[in-house]
Amino acid sequence: MEVEVRPGSGFRLGRGSSDGTLRIRQRIATRLLQVEGSPVLVRAWEPGPGRLKLCAEALDPRALRLPIPADLRPAGREQLRLAIERLRFALGVDDDLGEFHRRFRRDPLVGPLIRRMPSFRPLRAPWPWEALATAVVGQLIEADRAARIERRIVGRWGPRLGEGRAAPRDVPAAATIAGRAPAELASMDLAPVRAAALRRVAHEVAQGRCAIEDPAADRRLLAISQIGPWTVRCLGMFGRGEMDSLPAGDLGYVKLVGHLAGLGRRATVPEVEEFYAPYEPYRGLVGSLTLAGLHRLVAQGPPLRLAA
Repeated sequence: MEVEVRPGSGFRLGRGSSDGTLRIRQRIATRLLQVEGSPVLVRAWEPGPGRLKLCAEALDPRALRLPIPADLRPAGREQLRLAIERLRFALGVDDDLGEFHRRFRRDPLVGPLIRRMPSFRPLRAPWPWEALATAVVGQLIEADRAARIERRIVGRWGPRLGEGRAAPRDVPAAATIAGRAPAELASMDLAPVRAAALRRVAHEVAQGRCAIEDPAADRRLLAISQIGPWTVRCLGMFGRGEMDSLPAGDLGYVKLVGHLAGLGRRATVPEVEEFYAPYEPYRGLVGSLTLAGLHRLVAQGPPLRLAA
């Protein structure tokens, strides 16, 4: 199945994902997805200015390497359609940022970043489960270490198409993670409490007790030990596309706002929230834009523990 769309707001393909599942090579984005129990390889590329093509290819389930056995079946048209939809969501293809640009183009902080990066969109996860798992893994550790753990988990339990480092891979399903012992997850360099939290949220999702695509499920998540506001706001921003969801306890924000607000120290979480309050209902978007555009400021200073 192939479709062509015309994204708004100066869209351009950016970088791949930190876990290595979404790869962008020679301006072609490629992602292996399991869609309702069917393997699909989905791609996106720009054939010309203002145009984007997306193609979803049904795979023979026997072609996949499955570290954990699963009952897969060939994809039909509905699964192909859904695979394209989820890649569109992950890339932000259908986000119309025109109103955001108009509203803040003269803002002293955001305006120059909009002009320098007019096509900026936060990279999302295709499915809410992936965003939630990434957030749990990333609690209380630096981003580079979190990315290494994500890649280990994908390499150990994620389905892959072919062999070698270049083989397309998918994130392990919630049911797969729920079936692992905490010690197995901890062996990926996760702290034991983090491994237990990841297994617990995976079990809730796999059993259908926590419909994380619905913001109403956040209350159930927050009742789980080790799951806090930072985690659910990452889920909202990167798993549900909520532009106002700001993970204010992130190390990047407390360091960046400390610089921008002239505090001479790291900002507190309330200070981060106060700093970004004028950008409602785009606080999460502005946060991601400022982190990307001002990353050199974020890199200054010694490490600091992140929020959960």
